[in-house]
Amino acid sequence: MATQKLYPRATVKKIVKAHSKRNLSKNVDVLIFLDYTLFLQTLMKEASIDAKQAGEKGISAKSVKKVTEMSLSRFKG
Repeated sequence: MATQKLYPRATVKKIVKAHSKRNLSKNVDVLIFLDYTLFLQTLMKEASIDAKQAGEKGISAKSVKKVTEMSLSRFKG
């Protein structure tokens, strides 16, 4: 049984290398992917909290937009 890849590793490396113009370590794409998933998890958690406080039944685009800047500032590096 073949495993499904989550993302194209070579493509991610090429994109990052083109934007950073630096050499990349062997597993930098894995770290980028993990950081991205952690960011999305945090964003959705914060949006969920905001939606509950606003009395909404579910997470709306408004809730996500409201917490995006705060979540982005946590992951700025």
